[in-house]
Amino acid sequence: MSEKKPVGFPDLTQHAEYEPTRPMPLHELPLPTRIDTEMAVVRAHNPRIAKSIEVFWGHRDCVEYLEQLILSGGDGFGNARVGFKREVLSALMNLASLHEVKER
Repeated sequence: MSEKKPVGFPDLTQHAEYEPTRPMPLHELPLPTRIDTEMAVVRAHNPRIAKSIEVFWGHRDCVEYLEQLILSGGDGFGNARVGFKREVLSALMNLASLHEVKER
């Protein structure tokens, strides 16, 4: 008698032979790559805000600027916002957590 093959979804358990081709989760990528990934999201939807973040990046005021964008909806220059798309909001929050102040 022939052996029955299972019907349905394939086995989703991790196999060692597929490990090298597994995409890296964002938290495992190097810091500059993570920052670039998040900035690309912001740049695609809000290029003016992305430019401001690039200017502030590395300074103490950058996180304050990001928090102001996230929490108040304004950019500190009198430009009120209706809101951000989910992916942009997520990118802004991730950038705030990835930011490190460079000593001068």
